[in-house]
Amino acid sequence: MTKIDQFESVFRSADKMVFQRQPPAWRKGLLVCDLDEDAAKTYLERVKGFLAVIAADMQWRVVAASGLPTIDGLLDLVAAEEPDLIVSYRNLNSEAWRWPYSLGEHLDLLTQATAVPVLVLPHPAAERAAAHSLENTDAVMAVSGHLTGDDQLVNVAASLTQAGGKLWLTHVEDDAEFRHLLEVIARIPAIDTEVAEEEIAEQLLKEPADYAASCREVLAAAGEAYEVHELITRGHRLRDYLALVEEHEIDLLVLHTKDEDQLAMHGLAYPIAVEFRHVPLLLI
Repeated sequence: MTKIDQFESVFRSADKMVFQRQPPAWRKGLLVCDLDEDAAKTYLERVKGFLAVIAADMQWRVVAASGLPTIDGLLDLVAAEEPDLIVSYRNLNSEAWRWPYSLGEHLDLLTQATAVPVLVLPHPAAERAAAHSLENTDAVMAVSGHLTGDDQLVNVAASLTQAGGKLWLTHVEDDAEFRHLLEVIARIPAIDTEVAEEEIAEQLLKEPADYAASCREVLAAAGEAYEVHELITRGHRLRDYLALVEEHEIDLLVLHTKDEDQLAMHGLAYPIAVEFRHVPLLLI
């Protein structure tokens, strides 16, 4: 490595991304369900209790079973209402909630064909919700395999964390992908594999840890009255996230679902959306 390369590496290492706080506007909520009118109103009150940190200042429209549009009309409804948040539950208007294999066609469409964040709740008839879920949002987790620089994810998760609660910023570096990278490096004689493993592993975790630290500092300076914790590690993402959610009794998971290069859900989002049936998910 030349001295110029060394200087560039040191310079880039010192160039850290800093979190920019821009709280989202939560003005209008749209609850879509397949309950009758009275049950839908009762369910809305439960949703508003769960989202107490933002719900009181929002205008709400409830679509119950009698007004539930067809799949074709669902996007027209969202376009007409222009909500900032859509709330529904998995396997809406379907008996598929009995089996743990999908979100259902309504939720698939809402999460992928609109730019509106969708809060996916456990199906009310499935009795799979965790004991602490739907009570409050005093434990919110932002889920990412690429946390560094993801201001939108952190801002959304932060806006939903209630005072006195905990905001968890997570980054689980996939160990299988890391091992594959090392196998490639091992075939290049000019690179010391042991040194590469140590330094790459350190840098992979250092960047999200530095960014999470900046999130904590900026949010504290803004006077936010909750604790910010980071969980930066390597492992098997889906399994490790499930363990983290159970260990910390997470009330709400916030994660990206959109991918600019494909119609299907972004990265790890779909397996999490299907597997985590007991915890509310905010898919952005």
